[in-house]
Amino acid sequence: MSAAPHLPEGGRPPAGPGRRTRAVRLGPRSVAALVLVSAVGVLAFGWPLLADSASGLAHSRDAPWLFTALLPMLLAVVVATIADTGLDAKAIAMLGVLAAAGAAMRPLGAGTAGIEPMFFLMVLSGRVLGPGFGFVLGSVAMFASALLTGGVGPWLPFQMLSMGWVAMGAGLLPGAMGDPPARAKPRAWGRLRGRRELALLAAYGAVAALLYGLVMNLQGWPYIGGMASAVSFVPGDPLAQNLARYLAYCLATSLGWDVPRAVVTVLLTCTLGGTVLKALRRATRRAAFDAPVAFHAEPPRGAAGP
Repeated sequence: MSAAPHLPEGGRPPAGPGRRTRAVRLGPRSVAALVLVSAVGVLAFGWPLLADSASGLAHSRDAPWLFTALLPMLLAVVVATIADTGLDAKAIAMLGVLAAAGAAMRPLGAGTAGIEPMFFLMVLSGRVLGPGFGFVLGSVAMFASALLTGGVGPWLPFQMLSMGWVAMGAGLLPGAMGDPPARAKPRAWGRLRGRRELALLAAYGAVAALLYGLVMNLQGWPYIGGMASAVSFVPGDPLAQNLARYLAYCLATSLGWDVPRAVVTVLLTCTLGGTVLKALRRATRRAAFDAPVAFHAEPPRGAAGP
């Protein structure tokens, strides 16, 4: 008895009208794990602005380190849950290839003036392969790139979570439906392709690149000492005052990296996005993630044919 994906003529898996092929199908446990780690991530990033002065957390220097220790465990739970419900051998192989490509692209700019082509690949991969695969890919690619660049530190879990959000958000963008029925118009069916899709991805990539820098600044801003009072975190101060100081800190420090990162992402999406999207979709079709496994009994040896 042998097991093999049962494919129709042409080598492609059967797909219903408008069905989108995804490497990872999110089940209830995976969705719950993603929601949990995202909620804890929001607390980990935003505790200085969210904590009340009477709670004691806003005055604690241990809070960032507590969240830093908690995030890797939650990320591991999410990855394990998604792997348990949707990652097969083919998806793991594609994850390894794309994560290695993303990790190799990050040192090209070495963070110089915000030149980070890695964002471009994460956005397009999340778009084609879906939010579940995108979250795992973003986290794994950031971890692998940190090993290559020597960027392992307490900030790494925050980078992994942020990049996971970037790729997952690309998978949640509208217009990612599969091929429409024969008599339906692609635009009316909700399918977005061509220049309109590239424009959407370029706009999302620019916003995601800016928000990535904005969010990552929260990871280190509360406990950086020696700064002027106009840009430093003051424990227990009202939210509006700390938020104003934080925005001033971002304008004075990271905006020069965030804007070039967004520009590079837009340029790569507009110039190479169409080719990369076609390659990713072709690889997804050939991988046949949705192909059902059928078991066929082999005829006994020596049996006469019909």
